[in-house]
Amino acid sequence: MKRNKLNIYFLSVLLFFGVSTLTFSACSSDSDLTETTSEDDDDNEDDGNDTSVSEIGENHEESSDYVWDSSSVVYITLNGTSITVTGEGATVSGTTVTINSAGNYEVSGTLNDGQIVVDTDDDETVRLILNEVNITSTTSAPINIASSEKTIVILTENTTNYLTDASSYVFEDDDDEPNAALFSDDDLTIYGEGTLIVNANYNDGIASKDGLIIASGTINVTSVDEGIRGKDYLIIKDGNITINAEGDGITSDNDEDLNNGWIIIDSGEFKITAEGDGIVAETYIEINSGDFIIETGGGSSSYLSSDDSAKGIKSNMAILIEDGVFNINSSDDNIHASYDITINEGTFTLETGDDSIHSDDTIEINGGEITITEGVEGIEAPDITINNGTLNINTSDDAINAAGATSNNLYITGGYIVIDCSGDGLDSNGNLTMTGGTVILNGPTAQSNSPLDCDGTLSLDGGFLVATGYASNMDEAGSSSSDQYSVLVKLSSTQSAGSLFHIQNSSGESILTFKPAKKYKSVVFSSSSLGTDTYNIYLGGSSTGTETNGLYENETYTPGTLYKSFTISSKTTTVN
Repeated sequence: MKRNKLNIYFLSVLLFFGVSTLTFSACSSDSDLTETTSEDDDDNEDDGNDTSVSEIGENHEESSDYVWDSSSVVYITLNGTSITVTGEGATVSGTTVTINSAGNYEVSGTLNDGQIVVDTDDDETVRLILNEVNITSTTSAPINIASSEKTIVILTENTTNYLTDASSYVFEDDDDEPNAALFSDDDLTIYGEGTLIVNANYNDGIASKDGLIIASGTINVTSVDEGIRGKDYLIIKDGNITINAEGDGITSDNDEDLNNGWIIIDSGEFKITAEGDGIVAETYIEINSGDFIIETGGGSSSYLSSDDSAKGIKSNMAILIEDGVFNINSSDDNIHASYDITINEGTFTLETGDDSIHSDDTIEINGGEITITEGVEGIEAPDITINNGTLNINTSDDAINAAGATSNNLYITGGYIVIDCSGDGLDSNGNLTMTGGTVILNGPTAQSNSPLDCDGTLSLDGGFLVATGYASNMDEAGSSSSDQYSVLVKLSSTQSAGSLFHIQNSSGESILTFKPAKKYKSVVFSSSSLGTDTYNIYLGGSSTGTETNGLYENETYTPGTLYKSFTISSKTTTVN
């Protein structure tokens, strides 16, 4: 689901909730990060337009954000227990410096117990250039951006900057802000080639109550609640980000406006350890690229059936993954959306104590390499479409399950799918249709489940399918209306794992040689190689061919025991 197709999708959601309009725009792609000595640079952000975010993808970034006049910089020096300011625009009271005018401010040094406050009504941008700072506060946030049209935090190249807050804050009157070690009440951007280390002992690590953009930089956050929060939206263009959070790792949580509460990640390297969700948005998540290592809720072995959410990537609406490398180990679902999940490319290694990829509406997989090493259910949604990709699925229950609504459909049009499951292999509470691709399925070893379980019409119209089971009464091949021939073989005795199952036609040509990974008592087979002919089934024997996931190609088969001969005269055949 491309972003330019989201208009129709979100409009339908809004109409469902009784809202009539929603607008969209492309995310700014500007990436010029430049300091200049030009006199003619100044902040031209105010073009007379309303800067409030009203569109998914629209944000506060402008090319002038990353360009400033170095001759205009005001220098703030932290001296442990005192602060000096060279220039205009900031005032000092004890160990608190307050920036009350827009402009460019370079901060350096150590502050043992104090705070930088930004509080200005100016329409222009405030830039905080961090140059080897170490700020600790025992009463509040080290950096509190209480009021600013827009603030840019710049991490100077080859510097390491530290922010450490208190475990409890002292507020004036009934205030509950700030609530993060780096806090902004307004739009915030972070970029640069330096490092920012945040130790958040009170609540969040980095938080903006409006939009947050991370354009670059190395950022390490340890927090007792959320790691990084952009309430209205969060855009990560690049960077190296490490988060250890007792709450969620990365979040956008505006639940009052369906145009807000979204996350877009263009690139970057991420290592997220969270007790809550790893990456979570109220509305929409788009990931275009990046390298992600995510562990939530203590990992797959720590699953608890409670109301606490500990999902890897979660959206209360839709998720679009264009590409990336994902290693996700979560106690809850690896990837979860309340509406749509679309995966176009990417490499996924997934381990979970619950479902691996789950949607309450639709899942569409158009490519990528997806390996589910451990999960209860692999892929689950009312409507599932697999058009392409390489999938290896290992589950303790159903591998691919179309369930959860009044209408359920599972479509396989392409791809290469290998399954090892204890529950049903391909399960649909409605229809199951296969028109292309390859499915190799090592199914259940107990009669309570079957390799193919379809409550509606099971249409095997194309592709290659071989699936083993345990001769359950639920076992089935394709329907009589299928376009391709299929056969269900129920054996009289259990065959051990690794014992070959072989079918050859009346000319002695090998149609199938398969080495199941588990014991089996039934086999479902469908292929374009089947037709109206007489076939022999052999059990055991050996093969000199090339074996991949149990299938032999370019083989010479040495027969084992001739089990039975059968003749195909209709689209579906059962051999008892």
